[in-house]
Order: sequence, then C-alpha cells, then structure tokens
Amino acid sequence: MKPEPPFQPPPRNGVSASRVRAGVGHAHVLGFLHARFPHINGWRARLLAGEVLDAQGQAVGPDSPCPAGTLLWYWRGSAPEVRVPFEVAVLHQCERLLVVDKPPFLAVAPVGRHVQETVLVRLQQQLGLPHLAPLHRLDRDTAGVLAFAVQPESRGAYQALWRERRVTKVYEAIAPWAEHLSFPLTARHRLVEPQDETFHQMQVQAGEPNCETRVERLHEVDPAQVPGAAPGQRLALYRLTPHTGRKHQLRCQMAALGLPLVNDRVYPVLQPEGPDDFSRPLMLLARRLEFVDPLEGQARGFESLLRLPRLGLAT
Repeated sequence: MKPEPPFQPPPRNGVSASRVRAGVGHAHVLGFLHARFPHINGWRARLLAGEVLDAQGQAVGPDSPCPAGTLLWYWRGSAPEVRVPFEVAVLHQCERLLVVDKPPFLAVAPVGRHVQETVLVRLQQQLGLPHLAPLHRLDRDTAGVLAFAVQPESRGAYQALWRERRVTKVYEAIAPWAEHLSFPLTARHRLVEPQDETFHQMQVQAGEPNCETRVERLHEVDPAQVPGAAPGQRLALYRLTPHTGRKHQLRCQMAALGLPLVNDRVYPVLQPEGPDDFSRPLMLLARRLEFVDPLEGQARGFESLLRLPRLGLAT
C-alpha cells in the first residue's frame, strides 16, 4: 500500500498555499508569525478566521502552541484586479478533459499581478474542479481554444502530446496585406529570449532556426470592421499553423515578416504598460486543436466559436 501523500491545502481564490516552519523561541503561533513576517498586518484576524492551518490541515489559533519545527500553511493576499469583461465558454467537458474558449485579456493561470482574473481560477470556482491544470499556454492577449486536464492521474498522458508535438494547432490572425511575399510560405526563425530584459520580448537572431510556422493568406479584410485598425490600412486574414511551440512564436514571426498583428502591444515595438483597452484585442485566435486521445485512442478536434475580428466583442 502506498503511503498517504503529505497534506497540502488547495488554492483559495486562485492563491496557492505557502508554508513556513517555526524556529525556536516562540510559545504561540501569533508571536511566531509576527516575528517571521513583521511587514504583514492582520495575523490575529486571519488566525481567528481559520486561515492558518497546521501540518494536518487543522486550523490553528493565536494562542496555539508553536514549538520549534511546527509547520504552518497560510495563503498570501492578492491585490484587487480589474475584471476582464468577457466570459470563458466551455467547448467540451468529460471526466479527464476540459476544453474552453478563452477570451482575450484573460491570463491562463495565476502569475504576477493576475490571480483572480485568470481562466484557471474562474473555472475552478465556476465548475468546482480544484485539480484542474492547463495542458498548454496561450498568451494573455490571445483568444481561442485552451485545454485542461481535470484529473492529476491522467494529466501526464495529455501533457506528453504537447511535449512530443503530437498536437495540431491552427490559428488565425489579422495583419497587414503583404505585396512583397508569396503565400503560402513557411517561416523559419531563431527566437531567443534576452536574459537581461524585464519583459520577455523574444528576439530574432542569426543562427539555426528553432521555430517554424506555415503562413497562409486567406482573404482581404475590411479595416472598418477591425477594432483598432488604422483607417484605410490594407489588411488580410491569415491562417497560421505552427510546427513548434516557442514563446510568442506567432507574434514574433509575423512581425519579423513585416506583418505585425493588429493591436499587438509587444511586437514589433514593446508598448508602455498601462490599463487594458478592452475595445482593442489582439487580432490572434487559436482556432482549432486536434490530437489523438492518448487514453482512448480516438481522434479529437476542438474548434473555437469565436471569430476574428470581433472576438465576441459587442458590435
């Protein structure tokens, strides 16, 4: 019989529990927490509210004994966030797999200042699925099909699909019309993330290509119908099929081709960080995912219900 795994509290409101172990010289839990975290106020109220747990998951109080070695779990606070005014739509749900339509401006999982306003936290709260885990990533600005594992036991089998490049991903994007290029074409670049940058803007460098994307031009798009497009700008709808999965691959490669995506705040020039303009989403949509289910052996395909250029925005 396998030993029981050590207790770890589930996330609360998208915040994973942190743990701390007491040293010597503290008679009670409150005194230890005040000494260990002097910059944090409100420990007494949090203890009285049952927000600090022991190693067995039991709530401890301000006067609970705190001998050296005592393990405590607690949750860090998160700053208020502006709510993203778009909803996540469920495309498929079964006991092992959840596939959704991600709106723009919503991060996939908690990171940095985005905690509550993430797809993962919204789904955990709405569907009551505490073990939900994303199988891949989409940029916060990107909309479209996003897959999650529901059960920890089957998560590894699905993650292997992405790791071993056994998933077909199809995107659509709106970018300038290109007179200087012939389509379809295969874009190959070497993308590198500078180590000294505060923001992870990828750079195209000379050398062996490490990313590849097939680019097809589908048809011309009326700029008057595209939020954020410059008046009179000649635009086209492109189909992008990446064969690799580098960070910001599509956005960076299209900019390198002279085809920066409409409303891209990162490529080719990084814009100053500021409040989100929800009326000007990035014109990039993860349109379709296809793979053979590793547990059932059947072909699966999921397509976004969103369409460029509106992405669900009110007309």
